[in-house]
Amino acid sequence: MNSKLVAAAAAALLMLGACSRETPPPAPAPVASPVAVVNEVADAYYEHVMSTTPETAYFSGIDLERHDGLADNSLQALAANDAFIDTMLARLRTVDADGLVGDPAWITHAYLLEELEARVGLRVCKTEVWNVNQMGGWHSGYAQIAQMQPVGTPELREQSLARWSRFAAFVDQEKANLGEGIKLGYTAPKTVVQRVVDQLDGLLALEAERSPFYSPAARDDDAEFAAATRTIVEEQITPALRRYREFLAGPYLERARAALSITANPDGRACYDASLRAYTTLDRSAEDVFELGKKTVEANKASVIELGRSAYELTDFEEILDRVKSDPADRFTSKDELLEFSREMVKRAEAEMPDWVGTMPTQPVVVVPFEEHEEGTGRSAHYRPGNSDRPGEYRIPLHEPEEQSRGGAESIAFHEAWPGHHLQVAFAKAIDGLHPVTELIWFSGPGEGWARYSEALSEEMGLYQSVTGPITRRAWPARGMVVDPGIHLFGWTREEAIDFMMVSGRFPETMGDEMVDRIAILPGQLTAYDSGGLEILALRKQAREQLGEDFDIREFHDRILENGTIPLPALRAHVERWIASKK
Repeated sequence: MNSKLVAAAAAALLMLGACSRETPPPAPAPVASPVAVVNEVADAYYEHVMSTTPETAYFSGIDLERHDGLADNSLQALAANDAFIDTMLARLRTVDADGLVGDPAWITHAYLLEELEARVGLRVCKTEVWNVNQMGGWHSGYAQIAQMQPVGTPELREQSLARWSRFAAFVDQEKANLGEGIKLGYTAPKTVVQRVVDQLDGLLALEAERSPFYSPAARDDDAEFAAATRTIVEEQITPALRRYREFLAGPYLERARAALSITANPDGRACYDASLRAYTTLDRSAEDVFELGKKTVEANKASVIELGRSAYELTDFEEILDRVKSDPADRFTSKDELLEFSREMVKRAEAEMPDWVGTMPTQPVVVVPFEEHEEGTGRSAHYRPGNSDRPGEYRIPLHEPEEQSRGGAESIAFHEAWPGHHLQVAFAKAIDGLHPVTELIWFSGPGEGWARYSEALSEEMGLYQSVTGPITRRAWPARGMVVDPGIHLFGWTREEAIDFMMVSGRFPETMGDEMVDRIAILPGQLTAYDSGGLEILALRKQAREQLGEDFDIREFHDRILENGTIPLPALRAHVERWIASKK
């Protein structure tokens, strides 16, 4: 007799004997605790992201064990990812968040629930089939990844070659995805497509050894590796990028939508609502965002007039901003002057920080100019988180320095470095007990909200040296809450949007078109800054009123920062519990 059948028969007899002796059935498996469920989902989601899109780690400051991974951007893989998210979300929804308060799992749950629900909501946009983005699209993102690709050992060189030898297929898949989008009626705006074509032209104009994709070889001293990398760049990556560029500039541009508004795509209003929620983390309608923005802009005008009366003896808002924009002393004369000025602002802000936060992170931040191929492409200054091997980076364009104002450079430096994004990110990285998944997830509402709040905080800290900085700092906030839904829902023209934004004096006149195209391709994103900033200001006012003399600004800032970019409703609950405990 087959041994497996013997074993099965023996097991059956044992079970029959057990039943005949009325032995009680085995106890059911213990039900996992809510904390265990949250951590289980967090572990699974973290592992999933690291295995399917490991490139995310470079922009989150996470150390990787291997550096040969490349995302699968096929529509089939994206569908599988959706199915995984559905499973994780269903599991997470079995947990009552109120029972987690006081445990780090409460923070993890808040991050994951918002992240997974936002991803499900955004499916209506079908962004994967019109993924043309001049604001950090995949073409510029992978150029940056190549410049961060670790090298220096045989194993790391092998991993670099493995990754970049698969990149041409990734590019071709993006082209195929866009073709599917055309069939379904989803396209990017024509002006955005042209910007990406121009960016690709900048990349393709570089000789192989100056290409960012050659960067791994340029930072290594192995001749064989250099030759292999050059071959990949010249024979695979560059031809693939050229094919993609020709497709964009030809058949795709012809079919791309003329309208700026997302409502020109199928289900556009539903997409805007989902995108607004995903960026802000608030359940607030676009109409309410628009009205709150208008109300805040009017209040800010009064504040600007107060400063204008003191600085220029003027009381008309537009006259004050015209004076700011025409002040020749407020402009830079060279790229070097702009770079050194920005570095000095970051240094001054860092020196003042211990008086404004209770916990001062030790990770440094450096000011880094854009690479040659990034200049003049419409990308704005931004922050790149550091990790254990490199500092955080405040990356700035030096293109046309004479068009950039000193006041604007101050505000942006404070927004991106200290006390803005760098403090925020470095603070969270230094906290023990947060699940690693929180480093993967970024919410613009609390994230950009803190950075917007930091621009005002810097005025309290006495960091602004220019006359124009505080004026333009006050003239700009909440305009994004108006112009973003204005373009996408209320029929604003390009000219109306530019006029509304440029009157603030916050940006060079040349940036008007760039800002409009940014709003067009990132619907809802520009509302997040002040949606979050206003919420933090409201929490600070509430804490000061309720705590009186017990209010400590350093302690308040620690409470805002200590959970990373936690969704705004969860942040409010956290701060209100702190206020109650203090009282």
